[in-house]
Amino acid sequence: MTEKIQYVLEYSFNCPPKVLFNRLSTPGGLSEWFADDVNMIGNIYSFIWNGNKEDAEIVSQKDLKYIKFHWVDDEDKDTFFEFRINIEELSGDAALIITDFAEEDELEGAKELWNSQIAELKRILGI
Repeated sequence: MTEKIQYVLEYSFNCPPKVLFNRLSTPGGLSEWFADDVNMIGNIYSFIWNGNKEDAEIVSQKDLKYIKFHWVDDEDKDTFFEFRINIEELSGDAALIITDFAEEDELEGAKELWNSQIAELKRILGI
């Protein structure tokens, strides 16, 4: 098993944290920008892309602050992906901080994919 590297990306959002958190933590919100469809049973979210299903379990969550998932099929129990919202004190704007893991040779592609997904999220939010 190749070791995965943790990386962190930060994006600025000029919108209320409640609006942003809804898009990060609910099946309906996530299916608008992150996956083709998202279903939830208990604390397992099923993400569907091009007919392929990937399950992720909620590891932890705090309303309007963060939600952390672990891919069920990932054998490395220390990996996760997390959406965290920080509020900039001066401007009041929300910053979305994404923490994820990728193998070294997939790191740039993974970052580009997040950039593309976040661009779609901003488009949906009208930012």
